[in-house]
Formats: sequence, C-alpha cells, structure tokens
Amino acid sequence: MHPIGVFDSGYGGLTVLREIVARMPQYDYLYLGDNARAPYGTRSFETVYKYTLQCVEWLLQQQCPLIILACNTASAKALRSIQQMDLQRLNPTARVLGVIRPTSETIGAYTRTGNIGILATRGTVQSNSYALEINKFFPQLHIAQEACPMWVPIIENGEHEGAGADFFVRKNVAQLMAQNPKIDTVLLACTHYPLLEQKIKAALPQGVQVVSQGGIVANSLQDYLHRHPEIETQITRQGNRLFYTTDSVADFNSHAAAFYGAGVSANHVDL
Repeated sequence: MHPIGVFDSGYGGLTVLREIVARMPQYDYLYLGDNARAPYGTRSFETVYKYTLQCVEWLLQQQCPLIILACNTASAKALRSIQQMDLQRLNPTARVLGVIRPTSETIGAYTRTGNIGILATRGTVQSNSYALEINKFFPQLHIAQEACPMWVPIIENGEHEGAGADFFVRKNVAQLMAQNPKIDTVLLACTHYPLLEQKIKAALPQGVQVVSQGGIVANSLQDYLHRHPEIETQITRQGNRLFYTTDSVADFNSHAAAFYGAGVSANHVDL
C-alpha cells in the first residue's frame, strides 16, 4: 500500500477524511489520530511542531506519498517548518499539505458583506495564520477571530450534545459577533467543530452562514491530484481504509463514528 495519509491530533480529521473518501473512494487511506496527546490547541508552537513531525515521520514510514494535516493547529504551527526544514531530509518525493491554505483560497466566495468570523482553537487564533492567508487572496475582507478553548475537550469527551456545550457555544458565538456585528459568514476553523454545527447555527443571528472545511479540503485535494500526476500515480487504489490511534483503541472506535459517519476498527501505535 501507498495510501494517502490523513493526520489529526484526535478525531476531528475524520470529518475531513469522510468528505475526501466520499469524493475519491478509489484510493487507499491511512488515518492517524494522536489522541494520547490531544488536544493540540493549547500547546506551544514548539510542542505542536514536535508532535506533528513525529506523526508525519511515522506516516512516511507507512509509505504515504501524500499526507494531509487535517488539523488546523498543526497546519498553523508545524506545516511550514516541516515543508521547509524536514521533508527534504525525510522523503523529498513526498508531499505534506494542510487545511488552512485551501480554505483561505475559497472563503471569500461565501461572504456578501466582506465580513468573516473565524471560530478556532486558541493555538490557531494566536498563530494568526488564517488572517494572514486570507489577506493574500482577499485583502478587502474584514476578519474577526474567536478562540473556543472548551469546544474540543467537550467534543472529545462526547458531551457535544449536552447543555454544557450549549453554554460555551452561545458564549463564544456572542463574543465573535460582538467584535463585528456585520459578519455574515462564520468559518469553523477546527475539524472538530462540525459536530457543534447545529448549535452554532442556532446561536448565530438569522442569515449568517456557517462554513465547515471538509468539502473545501476534499475539492482542493481532488484538484491537487489532477494537477500533480507525479504524486497521484504513486497512490494505490484498493479502497482500503486503515485507522490508527496513539491512545485506547476501544475509546477511539467508540467515538470515531460520530465524526466519520461509520464505524471504524482502529489499531494502536506508540510514537
């Protein structure tokens, strides 16, 4: 196998993998969730880079010619360093891509007023990666960002349908809209957040649309493979789906279906 590797700090990347598989079921895929060290959103740049690099190295050892960092925090804090400093040493023919650039390239098409709100982890907000990338493609847009540090722990602990989730969603959405009441488009800049999408929509003013990343990243990857046959031809096509976690397999399997939309049978790996 030479599968497409998909990495996330936990379960959230499964929402991206679900959309990718729906569009391109012919390829082999290998998913790695670093659940033992999740969440990444509150960790330092140095720690996120260290953890992400270890996971990328393992995926390269599994013969992945292409790796998607389906984690906004890892994309913000580690992707550039891995691309510029490590990939040439580890495997110069492989490619590592993130989720921030494809989202930034298209988000301007969703807004009517030119005012966009971003809901993300503290690490992604502090990196300012989205504001910088969006400005390259849509310098006229006004960007407001709100860190939601409680959302990922709530989701990872299976409490996203409870009243506690309602409280924190309403709190963070209100703080985002207070920054700029003209916001008409809200980007969920964390791959966990689609599990809170209905609560987020209910907390937003009427007419404000919510954009999640799975479909955007899947479309971008499909286009990338079309433009890069030297990568596409390396990927095997047997329709295999392999799942790995750095933590409990039983816990991963019990939570993963909510993100992936189907049951999974994971394997354990120590990094």
